[in-house]
Amino acid sequence: MPILYALVARNKHVLAEYTSSHGNFPTVTRVLLSKIPEQDGRMSYVYDSHIFHYLVDDGITFLCMSDEGMKRRITFSFLDEVKRIFRENYQGVERTALAFSLNDSFAPVLRQQIDTFNTNPTADNISKVKSQIDNVKDVMISNIDRVLERGEKIELLVDKTDKLNHQAFKFEKSSKALKNTMLCKKIKTYILIFVVLGLIGFFVAAMFCGMNFKKCKK
Repeated sequence: MPILYALVARNKHVLAEYTSSHGNFPTVTRVLLSKIPEQDGRMSYVYDSHIFHYLVDDGITFLCMSDEGMKRRITFSFLDEVKRIFRENYQGVERTALAFSLNDSFAPVLRQQIDTFNTNPTADNISKVKSQIDNVKDVMISNIDRVLERGEKIELLVDKTDKLNHQAFKFEKSSKALKNTMLCKKIKTYILIFVVLGLIGFFVAAMFCGMNFKKCKK
């Protein structure tokens, strides 16, 4: 149940965005950005079988789109981490930056964070989760139809082959991990057998030659 898309925007102006899939959700988000209140807050909007999650902090919107099965705890931890990295690197610049002027430098960060949270569900460590769990509980979730006017809703298209590729990637990664684990066990077994055979050989030789091997030296 991956995060498929993320962006950082000032009002309606997208400063950076990244998607790991193909579809028309960048177009959908442009409509959604015009409906997001400017005051600080968090919200989730159900859009067909996907959910748009966002948080607004001091005029900057951090937004992502995920499958509806993705835990909101993880998506908002993702957004908090993106916000932290963005603030550390672009404090002040965000107020004057032109649309997409930060895309070259920050899109790779979005990609890295999406990959991290998609392939490692425990990326939001327990200490962070405990400190944020109350905030996530208070986040409202609503249907997108409540904020869009008639005719504004666009059919959300997501290339399903990208989902299959993502699942295949996770399967391949887990298969490699299992293969490496089995290889390590195999090597340990060979080492153990070698040590046992060495000890047996030593004791057999000691029986005929003595512990100091003086008999065999003669």
